[in-house]
Amino acid sequence: MAHSLRFLARRSLLGAVDGVVTNPLIRWTWTGPANEELVSSLAEFRPTDRETVLEMMQGRYLLSSRLVDTHGVSPFSVEVEHEDWQEELQTFSWLRHFRDARTDEERRFARTLALDWIGREGRFNHQSWTLSITARRVLNWLRHSNILTEGASVDQIQQITRSLSTQVSSLKLRGALASDPVDALLVATALLGVSLCSDRPEIETVGRIRRLQKLVEQQIDEDGLHRSRSAATQILLLIELTTVGQALRRDHEQYSNEFSELTESMQRALDAISLGTGEPAYFNGTGQMPHDLIVAVQAQSAARARKTGVAGGYGRLIAGRSIVVADSGKVPDPEFAARAHASALAFEFSHGRDLVVCNCGPAPSGYEDPLLFRQGIAHSAPTINALSAASIPESGPLAGRLVQIGRPNEIEARAADDSLLITCHGFAERFGVTLERNLTLLAEGKTLVGQDRFVRHRHRVSGAAAIRFHLAHQTEVQVTEDLVRLRLSSGAVWTFLWEGADMRVEDSVRQSAYFGFHRTRQLVLEVLAADASEVSWIFTLEES
Repeated sequence: MAHSLRFLARRSLLGAVDGVVTNPLIRWTWTGPANEELVSSLAEFRPTDRETVLEMMQGRYLLSSRLVDTHGVSPFSVEVEHEDWQEELQTFSWLRHFRDARTDEERRFARTLALDWIGREGRFNHQSWTLSITARRVLNWLRHSNILTEGASVDQIQQITRSLSTQVSSLKLRGALASDPVDALLVATALLGVSLCSDRPEIETVGRIRRLQKLVEQQIDEDGLHRSRSAATQILLLIELTTVGQALRRDHEQYSNEFSELTESMQRALDAISLGTGEPAYFNGTGQMPHDLIVAVQAQSAARARKTGVAGGYGRLIAGRSIVVADSGKVPDPEFAARAHASALAFEFSHGRDLVVCNCGPAPSGYEDPLLFRQGIAHSAPTINALSAASIPESGPLAGRLVQIGRPNEIEARAADDSLLITCHGFAERFGVTLERNLTLLAEGKTLVGQDRFVRHRHRVSGAAAIRFHLAHQTEVQVTEDLVRLRLSSGAVWTFLWEGADMRVEDSVRQSAYFGFHRTRQLVLEVLAADASEVSWIFTLEES
């Protein structure tokens, strides 16, 4: 409670001060001469796509997996009701596709877009100048300054460098007022990037290195996972931190070793919550991401988590070709909980490149009820009376943030027998039971055994429990009298057996960055909590 009060007080204070410094009467002090003279640029390791360049030059902008045809007009002049599309446009991450531009016309097109942004959005705007967007835009301009300036007139170069200077000034002033820790970290990364690309005094660069290291150490837990517990956030930060780390090795090697250790630990944590499909598990705002981007991030480090264990409140089982990633339901501190999901006891299960059991993932941008997909029912987990083990208030000072109910949950990995034990206390006060989920991989990963125990806390127990298993896209479900046969899109067949509950099959969905949602199916085991002591279930691979 005390932590929540401190967070709310700090957020209110910083928000008020930020309102002052972004007031038009003060904003004029951000602008200055075109003094961001760059002597080098940041490296770019993200993949490029030649077709994206050609499509953009035809007025078709495929950003965040949403295709928008502007019919030849500037993308900054059209209204698109898609938050992720707008964010990618405004951060200029698409500039990387022009890195291998083959003609002057292609480079001129990219520069024209940047100049058009300066003309339309170059003055502060609350939507396009958020700290996160501005910091990432600055970093992308630093990566690709040659695209923006080579072949440009003196006047154009001055416009670009003056705009960059104004954006950097805004980050210097507003960065200290960030109430969102990810925003603060991105700002510190961008400011260090500016120092590394320009002829700044050594003392300023060292100060920015120390500032960034301090923020990373505060936000990355002892296992290397960001405290938001989101793989999407982990990847976002790794992209920017890896780029800056490469520049440190180039120009300030004496400071790079400690920084490299931090990013290596983050890479191991990312691998610990990733499946055999190559994707991170769909927890806490993580959904489908471009596969080539994930591969590019992972290729920056050889650090891997290749054994059963626990990291950041997640448990990981590995046996044979199977991987299980399960969530204890650990609730982040309030400042990190804005996108956290109520996913206690949920898991995802892959065998080789096949996804077998999964979660639904976050709601797509613009969905009318995004909170629905942050609840327990959107995860392969138990709920009671369709309620989650943690709450997400729709109003009040903590609206939209995951809030813990009851004691913190516990998770234990047993490497000797490839099992996880997760204890959830979120239902004890409301329904009189603690839930324990035991997951075990057997037969070299060809069998996953689950036991869900209902441990009574008081004489009177209430509520109807539902244990859900959301199935991978294109899984065919065949129900017989005593088992369910699951045929995956690869042709592999798994059988599902259960005991201690009634079973039914329902429709479900799986988040897709390309199609919004895929229609899928889910298995649901139902039992009254008062009648249950243990519900057991098994997934087994059929071998011909």
